Amino acid sequence: MIKVNVMYPYTEGARFDHAYYRDLHMPMVKARLGKACAYYTVEQGIAGMAPDSPPAFVAMCAFFCDSAAEFQAAMQRHGPEVMGDIVNYTDIKPVIQVSQVVVERSDR
Repeated sequence: MIKVNVMYPYTEGARFDHAYYRDLHMPMVKARLGKACAYYTVEQGIAGMAPDSPPAFVAMCAFFCDSAAEFQAAMQRHGPEVMGDIVNYTDIKPVIQVSQVVVERSDR
């Protein structure tokens, strides 16, 4: 299993519409990825480690997929639509990382 992390770095004065991201963008991306994506998570950054410090990332999501090849094939087909929607909720350039999931659940 792989995990595709999409992270939006905190930037003073940047725009990020969490409701649009959560309610419209992410369900649209999941629909376009189809079976290539088992499930996704969405996070809203609220603070850094130091008291009253801003978060490192204002928002993050993770797509859990069976393989990088399946994810990449789906993004090849739908990437322009997915990436084109970013302007509707933010002016932050996302940071993307693909990782191999080594431990999915630590409670097992």
